[in-house]
Amino acid sequence: MLPPDAAPLDLSPYQRRLRGFLPGRRTGTIAEAVGLTVEVAGLTGAVGELVLVPSQHGSVPAEIVGFRGARPLLMPLGELTGLAAGMAVEALGRPLTVPVSEALLGRVLDGLGRPMDGRGPLAGPTYTVAGGAAPDPLGRVPVAEPFPTGVRVIDSLLTCGRGQRIGIFAGSGVGKSTTLGMIARHAAADVNVIALVGERGREVREFLERDLGSDGLARSVVVIATSDTPSLVRIKACWVATAIAEAFRDMGLNVLMLMDSVTRLAMAQREVGLAAGEPPALRGYPPSVFAMIPRLLERTGNGDRGSITAFYTVLVEGDDLTEPVTDTARGTLDGHIVLSRALAGENHFPAVDVLNSVSRVMPAVVDGEHLEAAGRLRALLAAHQDARDLIAVGAYAGGSSPRVDEAIRKLPVIHQLLRQRPDETTPFDETREALRAVVGA
Repeated sequence: MLPPDAAPLDLSPYQRRLRGFLPGRRTGTIAEAVGLTVEVAGLTGAVGELVLVPSQHGSVPAEIVGFRGARPLLMPLGELTGLAAGMAVEALGRPLTVPVSEALLGRVLDGLGRPMDGRGPLAGPTYTVAGGAAPDPLGRVPVAEPFPTGVRVIDSLLTCGRGQRIGIFAGSGVGKSTTLGMIARHAAADVNVIALVGERGREVREFLERDLGSDGLARSVVVIATSDTPSLVRIKACWVATAIAEAFRDMGLNVLMLMDSVTRLAMAQREVGLAAGEPPALRGYPPSVFAMIPRLLERTGNGDRGSITAFYTVLVEGDDLTEPVTDTARGTLDGHIVLSRALAGENHFPAVDVLNSVSRVMPAVVDGEHLEAAGRLRALLAAHQDARDLIAVGAYAGGSSPRVDEAIRKLPVIHQLLRQRPDETTPFDETREALRAVVGA
């Protein structure tokens, strides 16, 4: 018997040797490693299966992403150091899974669904990551009721519905993270599932503490894969978050899913696709990128029991709304909210460009009076936009256009409605009344 102060025994060498006697154990050897991929000889497996690869600091999981001839191509889900040809690898016979239960609320996970907040292991039934398909189109419950976000410009002019999937399109530095934090804190949801993909490491804690806050984190699950993690881990973070959201939806809960960003997901998939031998297509993106985006986005929405209302941010490269990833996401989603760099420069936050944004389900979730008031306010903004240059240089003559005159007169109260502090929230009914008051004044 060991004394109480004795150091624990390291049994890992014996455990590895014992695994060699287990029936059905499948192993192979490393034949080649080039760039992001590892080629293995003598191993059979399926795409998506996990494989343990030796590393200097213990075994690292990798995933089968394709084949070269009969040899599997692996992509590591961690850093491989000390790798050498001839080393043995072992197939685990399963894909990536994540445990989900109500105990997950308030937790922060890495891109593989492992806890990174120092609060102990996770518990609950396991769900396969990237397993299954999108809900049957004919079995989807229609979007028929509003989803209040607490953000006035969205609730008044771009009203979202429960189970809708909407994109937030913006360049860098115009307030995407702040807008996401406002929605996460104030939206009418039972659970938040937040995926931060490709973020700067500095911004993660800032988002958790400043934008999300302790109250928002208490009803949220946050999945993080920073920009320095392997590309496959960044991809897996999106699927892990989606699997968690689906599990909560199956429990009958109304889930809010926030993902930042689809563009960084596409960049990670580009690295994986090119490393696996895919040819580049549009702007260097391989075809798998444009197949993966709708496959991921279609997983959210209404289910038989619960719902997933999803907001996906899209980082618009060069503020070009027609670039391939932006165009693919916009064509798949149920609406788009465009953030304007010009409005952000005027200290107008949230910097939502109302005239270039649309919620495709808004007519189905609001009454006729609300819809008419939103249309009238849009018309006033459009009239002011058309005459803006003349107004700016003092060349507009009052009385030339009754609508422009009305827009100029009401612009201060319109801005009061559309601007909002990050810590401020407005109930949906109050926002609707404010909208009616503005257009009726």
